[in-house]
Amino acid sequence: ADSDTLPIHHDHCLGCVRSNPHGHHLEARRDGDSAVVATHTFDVRHVGAPGIAHGGAVATVIDDLYGFALYLVGELAVTRSLTLEYLRPVLLGTPYRLRAHLDRCEGRKLHLSATLVDPADQLTVRSEALFIVVNAEHFHRAGGQG
Repeated sequence: ADSDTLPIHHDHCLGCVRSNPHGHHLEARRDGDSAVVATHTFDVRHVGAPGIAHGGAVATVIDDLYGFALYLVGELAVTRSLTLEYLRPVLLGTPYRLRAHLDRCEGRKLHLSATLVDPADQLTVRSEALFIVVNAEHFHRAGGQG
């Protein structure tokens, strides 16, 4: 069903696995055939400036959300480029709605976009990413564990 939570990426993933105490514990769901959605609240582990999430923590969550979008493609892929535009501060303790969308495929290149919206429906962060489809050997060569 479209509302089912998608599986974690692997047992040590910083973005989504629950057993990683330093992780974000992100849970994503399918939203139709070309998008995934999640809700996420940054906490004191993710502080940058007082009361505000660190930009790198926000980027981690969005990059992980893109990883969930790859389930819709059915291919292994890695991040080639990731850009974020921080339109407002991402506040700690605030539940944000995230959505990542597969915009288009060009051979091995997957173009994606994402948004992070606050509880008042204000666009807070927008992002674009380019992922490159790889085979499983890519991860074995990198010494993949987990």
